[in-house]
Amino acid sequence: MYTSIIIGTGFSGICMGIQLKQKGIHNFIILEKADEVGGTWRENTYPGAECDVPSALYSFSFEPYPDWEYKWSHQPQILTYLKMCVEKYELGPHIHFQKELTSAHWQERDSFWKIKTKDGSIFKSKTFIPAVGQLHFLSIPNFTNKENFDGVTFHSARWNHKISLEGKTVGVIGNAASAVQFIPEIRKSAKKVIIFQRSANWILPKQDRLYRNWEKNLVKRFPFLLKMYRLKIWLMAGALFLLMNRGYNSLRNFFQWQSKRYISRSIKDPKLREELIPKFPLGAKRVLFSDEFYFALDQENVEVVTNPIQEFFPKSIQTEDGKKHDLDVLIYSTGFKTQPFLMGLEVVGKNGISIKKFWKDGPINYLGMTVNNFPNLFLMYGPNTNLGHNSIILMIEAQANYIAQCLDSIEKNKTPSLEVKNEVMKNYHDAIQVRLKKMIWLTVEKSWYISANGNLPNNWPGRTWEYMRKTKEVDFGDFN
Repeated sequence: MYTSIIIGTGFSGICMGIQLKQKGIHNFIILEKADEVGGTWRENTYPGAECDVPSALYSFSFEPYPDWEYKWSHQPQILTYLKMCVEKYELGPHIHFQKELTSAHWQERDSFWKIKTKDGSIFKSKTFIPAVGQLHFLSIPNFTNKENFDGVTFHSARWNHKISLEGKTVGVIGNAASAVQFIPEIRKSAKKVIIFQRSANWILPKQDRLYRNWEKNLVKRFPFLLKMYRLKIWLMAGALFLLMNRGYNSLRNFFQWQSKRYISRSIKDPKLREELIPKFPLGAKRVLFSDEFYFALDQENVEVVTNPIQEFFPKSIQTEDGKKHDLDVLIYSTGFKTQPFLMGLEVVGKNGISIKKFWKDGPINYLGMTVNNFPNLFLMYGPNTNLGHNSIILMIEAQANYIAQCLDSIEKNKTPSLEVKNEVMKNYHDAIQVRLKKMIWLTVEKSWYISANGNLPNNWPGRTWEYMRKTKEVDFGDFN
């Protein structure tokens, strides 16, 4: 019988494992479906993949890293950082690879979770911590006759590195976070890149650069400087939270003006300039950062198509204006399915109720981590903990600290289980939803932030310091 079973070896799962060891809890395992650690930074290997949060803030506060190559780190080095953390904190012996979770059932009589994996393995644990993230399942729109296209097709999050794009005409459906990173890279070798744009996004200059050797040496010699730099980035990112609220039009107009000026300086074609200006206020969708995207769009071998897709043919896509666009390769850069949470997993709590049924009207929860009727279930990066303005690592660390306190209490006090009280959960959930209705995210019709019933199940409606304060100490009076 394990004290805990963690699912996933991304930032969340690794942070949780480290926190447990620091609490003196060593009787845990981490189940990982793949054959190496890394989560989304293992999966996303498209050209130009990098983080849209500065490296100094997109790393653990307890494990600062003075060897970042770029201000905004690239995928290979982020993956290296995670592997370094696993080695340094000796998590390797706790990780079971190629163990894909299929179900978890709470055994009410004996107070433990019975967990099954795809290969038929069965594990027993007092506590269950899914750390599977929100950006996990690929989203591909259900276009009419899309199967008619017989060229090479893949999703950007499952990049096909066996296919050379040299001299080929490449179609890209989507122009959001991943696309703005890989399009500038693939246009260098492709004969032509055709981007099918549904709607434009607000993009600001990233101002990325390599760190100089003297800068790296300085923070190695004086580690407090790296902490001060991290604090500066955190405060600047926190200021962007104002743009997530309705109002603050003067500040919003300034950033919109900055983005439009960036477009004007990068794009020569006045028609294309107009097509790249979003029709929604900045902050309503994820704000993107890039130094190269607009430059790439201004090149002769890149075309932006704004007419909606109508039909697929074996070697082309036809848009509603009747024009056929011949393609050799088609790349979907259409993001992920973020709802429902714990998609594809059979999680069953007290009285045989499944979390899918319990959450049929939305993922009601407490602090994004605990759910009534599901004792000893602790979610990492759960509902309403995503951010639109700062580093998710801050939220992950806060959650790991909170959950570790809960597990420490279970171990030391010999408490069979902790279950958040129903009234505590409902009061918290209702208060969060009231605040979310005031946010800028609801001013657009379609966004991965918004559920089918118009709610906002993903994002946190406050600043990071507020969440960190709420989760610093567990109030065990909140639990049965």
